Amino acid sequence: MARKDHIDLIGTASLVGFSLMLGFNQVVIKVVNDGLQPLFFAGVRSIGAALCVWLWFRLRGQRLLLDKGTAKAGILVGTLFSAEFIFLFLALDLTTVIRTSVLFYSMPIWLALAAHFLLPGERITAVKMLGFLLAFMGVVWAIIDRGDTAGQASLAGDLCALFGALCWAGIALSVRRTAISRVRPEIQLFWQLVVSIPLLSLAALVFGPPFVREFELVHFWGLVLQIGIASAGFGFWFWLLAIYPSSGVASFSFLSPLFGIIFGWWLLGEAIAPSLAGAALLVMLGLVLINWPRQVGGSTISTKPG
Repeated sequence: MARKDHIDLIGTASLVGFSLMLGFNQVVIKVVNDGLQPLFFAGVRSIGAALCVWLWFRLRGQRLLLDKGTAKAGILVGTLFSAEFIFLFLALDLTTVIRTSVLFYSMPIWLALAAHFLLPGERITAVKMLGFLLAFMGVVWAIIDRGDTAGQASLAGDLCALFGALCWAGIALSVRRTAISRVRPEIQLFWQLVVSIPLLSLAALVFGPPFVREFELVHFWGLVLQIGIASAGFGFWFWLLAIYPSSGVASFSFLSPLFGIIFGWWLLGEAIAPSLAGAALLVMLGLVLINWPRQVGGSTISTKPG
């Protein structure tokens, strides 16, 4: 498809569907964590996803060329990718999907702040600053006021979700500021998956056995779905970025925490305390303002989703 200068009906449906998938993704991870040790699960997912990306290139008759000049940058983003999912999978083992969604999908807040200092043309405007302040207040509120969900959550889990968001922002910055920006997005993803395999495997050993908990058929299908999301799902995201303006794509970011909250409540019966609902509203409103399009110049950074 030719590149478009606006989000059309197909783009809107695709982005809403993708956000829905990301919200459901949190539920899948939490469910599979009951059957597999979280970090072992993350490592197996990376192995399966890397194989899928490799097979995709082979079926298209293309070679996965890893340029030596991008090795250091590839190791950097792969390390950040590993850390991101170590924190995310642990968060979903320790706290609720609802709380994780609010905190993990706060990533654009930290990315916008870092980009203001590190990326030319990404200055924080007055509107974006208001969005940053509102979202930051929401994150702090979610962590401090545990409300009626204290029995289902932990401070350690909340902090893991927040650290995962910071690592995700670090990947976005690294992709823009290092040599890895010279290679195609699919190869960037392959770098991240390949580097994460030994790191996640080592983290699983440090975390300790048992690697298999109470594994059932539902956990197997959840693992298969996760492999699909980490390969085809992220590839679909890159396709959307290649077709539509990044600012338009990023403007849908507030939907992911919203769908995560809905699925956590609907499918897992997690409680939505009034305080957490208020914090989530601040974060989502902040995300809308942070991604508010500029009238003249500028762009919104967008990269691989979590």
